[in-house]
Amino acid sequence: MTPPTENREEIEISKLDQRYGSLRLASPQEVQRLRSSVERMGVLNPVLVATAVEPDRLVLVDGFKRVRVVTDRGGQSVWATRSPLDATAAKVAMVAANAGHQGLCELEEAWIVWSLCREHKLTQVEVGKALRRDKSWVCRRLMLAERLEAELQEEIRLGLLSWSVARELARLPRGNQPKMAGAIRAHALTSKQAHRVVSALLAAADPRARDELLADPLRYLGAASPVISTADPRLGKGGNDVRRSLLFVNGASEGLARSTGRHSPAGLVGDEARILAPLVGRALRASRETTVLLERLAQDSGTPR
Repeated sequence: MTPPTENREEIEISKLDQRYGSLRLASPQEVQRLRSSVERMGVLNPVLVATAVEPDRLVLVDGFKRVRVVTDRGGQSVWATRSPLDATAAKVAMVAANAGHQGLCELEEAWIVWSLCREHKLTQVEVGKALRRDKSWVCRRLMLAERLEAELQEEIRLGLLSWSVARELARLPRGNQPKMAGAIRAHALTSKQAHRVVSALLAAADPRARDELLADPLRYLGAASPVISTADPRLGKGGNDVRRSLLFVNGASEGLARSTGRHSPAGLVGDEARILAPLVGRALRASRETTVLLERLAQDSGTPR
């Protein structure tokens, strides 16, 4: 272990109260990086403990991964710095201690903000001042904590879901989040892929379309056309909404053609073609109806065809 210096003391790990560990996440990659560093150079910085959260308790505020690595290596003590922090100040210090090196992810920040607002009854303005953040930042973190299903937050704590998908799941109504989480796990979707699928779910009005998307998101991701980030300046809001839908349909149609080409005729057996044909007919009818409507609108406005 690194020898003690001023303001540091060696404390037995068994005497540390780690109640705030539920507010932190530790990915296997982060723990492994720290383990490699400790093996080379030892623990360079002391952990921080609060002494005023509860009488006669040393509550760990910062250094959860360091304590874990030391424990895994068979160590029984760590160097620590004591601070007379109460429960509110301790949680503020958790954010401050990690501000310089982006040690907290958005979900960890959300849990701390939620605790300060709901458990310690601070207003969003008070939390913003304490954390040196604006109110909009506090509001976004609080919404993330409160919109995400509790069972999914627990899965993230257990490492069953990546924290990076939490923001995407929180965009959905709470009742739809578990199904999307299941699709993320089943198909190993990245956060960027999850963002695209969630956006498609929010845009889909047909429940059957949403079910099909959740059942096979990779097919959608393979068929969808590239995301168009800029609007057409020639169109208004309604026109650009229609344009985005048309671009989506175009990408899906191209994917359908590729999929049909791969599987027909040898890949389709029995009555499969007969079952699929009406679905194609419905899509074609919807396309024809849209074409007729747009042509009629163009004619009424005097625009050449």
